[in-house]
Amino acid sequence: MNEQREKADAIAKVLSDKKGIDVAIIDISPKAIFADYFVLASGGSDRQVASLVESVEDIMEPLGVFPKSIEGRKASGWILMDYGDVIVNIMTQEMREKYNIEKIWGDCELIEVE
Repeated sequence: MNEQREKADAIAKVLSDKKGIDVAIIDISPKAIFADYFVLASGGSDRQVASLVESVEDIMEPLGVFPKSIEGRKASGWILMDYGDVIVNIMTQEMREKYNIEKIWGDCELIEVE
């Protein structure tokens, strides 16, 4: 397993542990040059989305890993965290259904997280 996959797995695990909904990893490396993995999770409210974002930061910062950028506002329903080779999308269930990232990247491997 490569370093990027390990990073995606660690992020997915904390999102799952913090009660993120439908946590998944998509291996986009065969189709994209900007990243290797998407990590997806939904929150039941904007407040939970913000809490999930903080949880990701809390596990990555001690490792010296910081996002290149964070897009979206706490009340926007979708926050994207760019860790370079791993892009984290945390959104409300409504936003996730609306944008359906899993379908857009449907020809890539979807790794469901317990």
